[in-house]
Amino acid sequence: MIKFLDLQKYNAQFEDELNKEFHDFLKSGHYILGENVKTFEANFANYCNVKHCIGTGNGLDALILIFRGYIELGKLELGDEVIVPANTYIASILSIIHAGLKPVFVEPIAETYNISPSEIEKAITIKTKAILCVHLYGQLSDMEAINTIAVANDLLVIEDAAQAHGATIADKKAGNLCDAAAFSFYPSKNLGALGDAGCITTNDADLADMVNKLRNYGTSSKYVNDHIGINSRLDEIQAQFLNTKLKYLDRDNAKRIEIAKYYLEHMSNPKMKLPYFSGEKNHVFHQFVVRVEDRDDFVSYLNNNNVQTLIHYPIAPHHQKAFLEYKKLQLPITENIHKTVVSLPLNPILTPQEINIIVELINSY
Repeated sequence: MIKFLDLQKYNAQFEDELNKEFHDFLKSGHYILGENVKTFEANFANYCNVKHCIGTGNGLDALILIFRGYIELGKLELGDEVIVPANTYIASILSIIHAGLKPVFVEPIAETYNISPSEIEKAITIKTKAILCVHLYGQLSDMEAINTIAVANDLLVIEDAAQAHGATIADKKAGNLCDAAAFSFYPSKNLGALGDAGCITTNDADLADMVNKLRNYGTSSKYVNDHIGINSRLDEIQAQFLNTKLKYLDRDNAKRIEIAKYYLEHMSNPKMKLPYFSGEKNHVFHQFVVRVEDRDDFVSYLNNNNVQTLIHYPIAPHHQKAFLEYKKLQLPITENIHKTVVSLPLNPILTPQEINIIVELINSY
């Protein structure tokens, strides 16, 4: 069986380094917000070329903390509208709701799966105060157009960069394309921890100071609480692991792009729609997502031929039971995407033989 992603095999290449780091961590006796977190925050800020990075417990908390931070700073108010792509993972929308804001669902561009700037413009009202753009599957949104719209309408722009570590456009990386960004380091991400982890990147010193407090109970100094905060701190051990793996991120992203190019050049089947790729570094292929009308048959075919697939994501957010109030929304592009997408194996440890098997099976379907 060609696994969709063999995390054990992938992380085995770092085993000696990670074992040494765990030993050092254990001996340090400092397990919360220590030097490892400070080092990773500095390293990742430098990688993204931003002034500030604040580690968090996970990617969802990172997004919530950005919105909460802007509320505390008076740049957002409870009930404000935030425009968000309708076809994202549910965490993007949950972050808006948990912060006490109102999500406004907008259709994506069908070819890229990312939020449509023209649809953003149509959705703006006097209550709109922010745009949350999601770099879905590792491909950057059209940030130039989105930022132009935001400036014209005095809106904040936040990146959900959970799937786009290292994606680059005009020498600027994800995490440095707008007001603030949230990253997830879930184990399967391009830069993955060995557990839950996340961070916020920004050039806004006031926001950085605020979320730094909010992630740690709203604390400005020990036992002094200025705000109603939460406990969402990047673990010391996960920060140490991330410091090691960050060194290999660009190498692994290059491998992902190389495999994606091979797929795109050699896969040919009229029953399947391949993903859009401009050929630039603005797509780091966290997922290689194709579309097939008879998805169940396609998935069964590959599974019967020992190729594992996943579906990101099978149910559109506005059709989830958790969001019954949005059930009546008419979002045909989003709904069609969620009914037809299939993610094929694409990761840095695929062998040439496995890659060729996948291509041959696709072409024979």
